[in-house]
Amino acid sequence: MKEGNEMQFTKMNGAGNDFIILDNLDSMIPHSRFPEIARILCRRHLSVGADGLMVVEPSRKGGDFRMLFFNADGSAGEMCGNGARCICRYGYEHGLAGEVQTIETPSGMVTGWRIDRRSYRIRLTDPSVVRLDCPVTAGGRDWPCAYVELGEPGLPHAVVPYPGLAERTMDQMRELGRELRWSKVFPKGANVDFYDLLAPDHVTLLTFERGVEDFTYACGTGTGSTALALTLLGKVSGKDVEVTNPGGTMYVTIDRKGDEVENIWLTGPTNLVYEGNAMDDELEDFL
Repeated sequence: MKEGNEMQFTKMNGAGNDFIILDNLDSMIPHSRFPEIARILCRRHLSVGADGLMVVEPSRKGGDFRMLFFNADGSAGEMCGNGARCICRYGYEHGLAGEVQTIETPSGMVTGWRIDRRSYRIRLTDPSVVRLDCPVTAGGRDWPCAYVELGEPGLPHAVVPYPGLAERTMDQMRELGRELRWSKVFPKGANVDFYDLLAPDHVTLLTFERGVEDFTYACGTGTGSTALALTLLGKVSGKDVEVTNPGGTMYVTIDRKGDEVENIWLTGPTNLVYEGNAMDDELEDFL
């Protein structure tokens, strides 16, 4: 984990959603320090820079290992779909698990499969809340919306249709995304997933994420939540739904039994960017 005055880390991204991974299997860093470490290391331009920090620890519930997730602002996240796919690759390549692995997360167990060197598939945590008709007001108008929470405690997503999304820029969408993210309709706030149906089973997606407080290049749980809502609404088939995020494309398959969802499968790319040693002066107290 640490060597002299350096903090070893791995930088990865899943479809452009980027993360810093720390190995805390020896439990040398107490949990109380991770929020501040996340705030320091995740700052763009001033440090390593990332959407979030992931920490690998021994599992407490029989998984191959445990994943803790912290957003760039230091807040703890319930789960992260792209992060889970990346950490599956990390676990496989660091000998922590085989080609099929089980990862303990704060919102439940996640199972992952290695497809090839870069592609990984995960079974997302089950939805604990699904409201397909959850209208919300923002920007001076009413927006149709579905609300989904994955896992327990649930990771909240507001799924909002936005025709012509591909022609809009993040700058043009940012104010609306921020207002919806903080809407009082959502008791925990929400990640806001703007989507547009481009063709049968092909969706474009742009997600404003809690904790990052901005748009990210991709959101795994947002991709899964959007495909889930659209499947239950009858707008997509639920089989290999293609979801195009700014940073890359992922595929979602929903297994259902009537109105009950049994599995949400998320498949997509991972990218190992680099491994390094952080020597940020502001980490001095942690080294």
